[in-house]
Amino acid sequence: MLQAFINSFKIPDLRKKLFITLLLLAIYRIGAYIPTPGVNGARLIQFFNNVARSQGGGLFGIMDMFSGGALTRLTIFALGIMPYISASIILQLLVTVVPYLEKLSKEGEGGRRKMIQYTRYGTIVLAVIQAFFISMWLENPARFQGLQIVDHPGWGFRFLTVVTLTTGTAFIMWIGEQIQEHGIGNGISLVITAGIISRLPTALEQVFTLIFVPAKSVIKYPFFTLAFMSVIGVAVVVAVILITQGQRKIPVQYAKRIVGRKVYGGQSTYIPLRVNQAGVIPIIFAQSIILFPATVAGFIPNPGLQRFAEALMRGQVLYTVLYSVLIIFFAYFYTAITFNPADVADNMKKYGGFVPGVRPGRPTAEYFDFIMTRI
Repeated sequence: MLQAFINSFKIPDLRKKLFITLLLLAIYRIGAYIPTPGVNGARLIQFFNNVARSQGGGLFGIMDMFSGGALTRLTIFALGIMPYISASIILQLLVTVVPYLEKLSKEGEGGRRKMIQYTRYGTIVLAVIQAFFISMWLENPARFQGLQIVDHPGWGFRFLTVVTLTTGTAFIMWIGEQIQEHGIGNGISLVITAGIISRLPTALEQVFTLIFVPAKSVIKYPFFTLAFMSVIGVAVVVAVILITQGQRKIPVQYAKRIVGRKVYGGQSTYIPLRVNQAGVIPIIFAQSIILFPATVAGFIPNPGLQRFAEALMRGQVLYTVLYSVLIIFFAYFYTAITFNPADVADNMKKYGGFVPGVRPGRPTAEYFDFIMTRI
């Protein structure tokens, strides 16, 4: 594996793509430390540290993880990529109910570009809304245990915060698209991954503190606990890789066709149906759905909404149930979008392909749907 990584630098085109990807991710991480004007960062970090000690992070801990630590410092990238993900979810849901969008999604490259454009518009709208709520939330010392986070509150601060945070989200979206087009891998996924990995040193420090620092640890056998946690961590990573790489191979046979003096087809192949066809997308979508209403509820001074926001914290029953239901729903929903059994069956029939023992056309589509449902 290490040799393959070294060899990748010997290929000019691949070396260029790697350089672009790493450069853009580095720019993203630098932006996560540029503060938003008018915010007292030291007091904000003090507040979040108090929240983390009393509540284990809760809602803010999840949001901070996806923003790569930018939320606790309220930098220009504090909103992260979540508005883009929320806009993508809304647009994909609308595709199933709005005939124009459904038709547009099937128009090839031109339709895809139009859908991306609509997603960008939706991202900006959601970013403006979230940034406005954040600016109002920052101006209220009562929400920060009496700490004055904003030195000069007012409409000037709100306008500047909305412009700054919205621009930051738009720039992150641009970084993801540039990585997708000129770099390596899925740009948005790499941005999210970079943000999560950036929090890893802090998480490891907290683990070691809880295990080995006598004043904060209640563990009798620290080294055994560390070894056990390491084994569990490696086992989880291995299980994730196995599930991600696992696939069900559906055999496909192509009939022979004679065109002029040439014979086409006749070979055997297979269609790989992945065990985890949707990947990590359902988890990201579920987090986005949970975070958005909880974020809005947390900014509005209403006791009922405050209780609702608290119920959506990690460890709460409502959070666990809703999170599980959303993951299952989006797993089916996203799989249905990315893999259409009817389209695959029609394309196979058009080129003379068939699954042994299954009639071409609708029976093949039903067979694919049955297999994917079981997987």
